[in-house]
Amino acid sequence: MPDNNRNRQPKKSNKILWILLGVVLIITLLGNQMYEIILGAKEKEVSYDTFLDDVSEDRIKDVRITDGFITYHLREDEEDYMYYTTRISELNLQPTIDELHKNGVEFKAIPPEDESSSFLLSWIVMPILLYAFFYFVLRMVMKKSGGGGFGSIGSIGKSKAKVYMEKETGVTFRDVAGQDEAKESLVEIIDFLHNPKKYTAIGAKLPKGALLVGSPGTGKTLLAKAVAGEAHVPFFSISGSDFVEMFVGVGASRVRDLFQEAAKVAPAIIFIDEIDAIGRSRDSRFGGNDEREQTLNQLLAEIDGFDSSKGVVILAATNRPEILDKALLRAGRFDRRIIVDRPNLEGRYQTLLVHTRNIRLAEDVDLRKLAQATAGAVGADLANLVNEAALRAVRMGRQTVNQQDLLTSFETVIAGTEKKGTVLTDIEKRIVAYHEVGHALVAALRKHSQPVSKITIVPHTSGALGYTMQMPEEEKYLNSKEELLIQLQTLLGGRAAEQSVFGIQTSGAANDIQKATELARRMVTQLGMSDRIGLMALSTQRDEYLDGQSYMDCAQTTAAKADEEVQAILSGCYEAAKKLLVEKRALLDEIALHLLQKETITGDELMAYVNADAHCLNAGEGEKV
Repeated sequence: MPDNNRNRQPKKSNKILWILLGVVLIITLLGNQMYEIILGAKEKEVSYDTFLDDVSEDRIKDVRITDGFITYHLREDEEDYMYYTTRISELNLQPTIDELHKNGVEFKAIPPEDESSSFLLSWIVMPILLYAFFYFVLRMVMKKSGGGGFGSIGSIGKSKAKVYMEKETGVTFRDVAGQDEAKESLVEIIDFLHNPKKYTAIGAKLPKGALLVGSPGTGKTLLAKAVAGEAHVPFFSISGSDFVEMFVGVGASRVRDLFQEAAKVAPAIIFIDEIDAIGRSRDSRFGGNDEREQTLNQLLAEIDGFDSSKGVVILAATNRPEILDKALLRAGRFDRRIIVDRPNLEGRYQTLLVHTRNIRLAEDVDLRKLAQATAGAVGADLANLVNEAALRAVRMGRQTVNQQDLLTSFETVIAGTEKKGTVLTDIEKRIVAYHEVGHALVAALRKHSQPVSKITIVPHTSGALGYTMQMPEEEKYLNSKEELLIQLQTLLGGRAAEQSVFGIQTSGAANDIQKATELARRMVTQLGMSDRIGLMALSTQRDEYLDGQSYMDCAQTTAAKADEEVQAILSGCYEAAKKLLVEKRALLDEIALHLLQKETITGDELMAYVNADAHCLNAGEGEKV
């Protein structure tokens, strides 16, 4: 069967070349005409007797004489016109030349102009140069736009989607862990692609699209590939930015081509990653982007136009659902919103099992303990953590990854690697030691606080001169006001220790104060935990799946009251932490001395000191009784 596209391509290429040639000829014609117009604007024709009068009255500045014309400029001509007159060959110019010489006028005879060279330059050389210039410029544009020059100029509007046929994604639900709820929502789509008649028999229709929403690294793209891998259908993967081009209409053309290609091999799955690049809400208040809006309009039309019973499913991923156009999210387009959230404790454990499947692990590895320590981590973080641990094992010359490798890689992600070249003075070491023990002691002595797992005063590349690591015993989804206040006391315990022991305030508490301020402000403005403000939300959280910043949404006077309340909460927690450390000064000194000697101590060592002190205190009270 002949390939029609192959026969059609040279014709389109030749058409473009002829169009380019026509454009060059038009530019050449207009350029020569403009040149003549510009020159003619500064020329004036005069009679021969006028020329003679100008010579006799000594008004001429210079003269050029050719076989056919005499051209000259006047001395006091502000416009600097070039005057010309036709030379009368029968008249003798010698008297005129003598008079010009007498008046000191510059004059010369010009040899006859070769008109063939002028024609060659204007109508042959310049068009060739213009044609070559436009040819190479257009060819470079085509290459950057996804074509291959004029031979594939038609591909500028072709879809850039990567097509994974059948099982070529190499990913199934076995490779996705920690997202059981999201997988359950997608199983129905897979079943429909396998058994469409089971649903159409009862009159059910497959959802046209599903929007995967979640924080970066939670596995949205991985889930989409797993759906295609489970369904064994072609998988078209493309990013939203691939539709955006400098030419208006190219993005819309690529959308059309993408859906046409998917329809040819249906059932199929179309996956658009980072759809917010083209699906942003259309807002004309500050001007629009014609290319992006045309692409979005075409996407909406294509989603409405195809028949879901044919088995073409659209999956899209974003971490900014709040900026998407409402028309894109309505029922009948993206019918389902599937939240791909951060995994819980069991989800992190299952994710670690997936990522360590091909890793040689030592017998002492406890993945549940690691999952417990990595609260808030997403799948990408855990994959990076496991890889860092494997790299560390290789650096240490071992054949297996042990628990210490995993915990060290986790600490590296948090605080960076140790800065072995940084040398602190004795007084700086003492301040850092008391600062970190201040955090740890407040956490150890207060109820409802997370247990301390490690204290170190070794500087790290993140800028921290030391840190205190707390490891939660269980996954918590709710926090009481009392628990949050204890968190604030723990954060401010470092500054309280500095002040109570040395009577100074250092820059080491900057990060602690920032975190404490953010938590206290959230308590006041979002959680309604202020007696003075009451049950009133003063701020709105935006970009929930990105940085999650909050913006004040209240009057200035109310915002000022909120600031005062935040300051009051922080001051109260700071005084409570300082009072506790003053009461336990002996215990603070003892643990700080031990930390100075070892530089790093574990949570068990800390609790040994705390329990011993409590035992001594209880024994003393018993003797008094």
